[in-house]
Amino acid sequence: MALAKTVLSTAVPRLSSLASASYFSSLKLNYAQQIRSMSRQVVSTKNAPAALGPYSQAIVSDGLVFVSGQIPINPASGQIESENIVGQTEQVLKNLEAILIASGSSIANVVKTTCFLSDINEWPAMNDVYAKVFHTAPPARSAFEVGKLPKDAKVEIEAIARLDSRGSA
Repeated sequence: MALAKTVLSTAVPRLSSLASASYFSSLKLNYAQQIRSMSRQVVSTKNAPAALGPYSQAIVSDGLVFVSGQIPINPASGQIESENIVGQTEQVLKNLEAILIASGSSIANVVKTTCFLSDINEWPAMNDVYAKVFHTAPPARSAFEVGKLPKDAKVEIEAIARLDSRGSA
């Protein structure tokens, strides 16, 4: 019983000091410093179309690659060359793969994609092309019909991937 009183008498003052405003301010400051120190690296490659606005092709942060939505622009010509969903999806996935490789990742490391289609009725054809690329352990995915895509594209795909364990951007 005496031991329990001793433990309580020493623990209670410590707990009350933990609850002090300065302690919580210290925690808040440490958290803010950790957030600022997290790595963030811009990825850019000429093997995929340049960004059409004020955004990056991808960002690498804390072991993940966040790839901006890719539309079916051929980086060599700067144009959308296919008018059908199959050809456009193939080009989008080539662009996505080029950015992933430039970042130190790969298609195999993709954990999530979001697909935007100008016509959801073209989803089966897009899905057939997509399945050829993501044939083994496909990533989580969402697909949506949208009102319109940049440059009147039929499809846009964005992705999140892990970095390869042996490399980084």
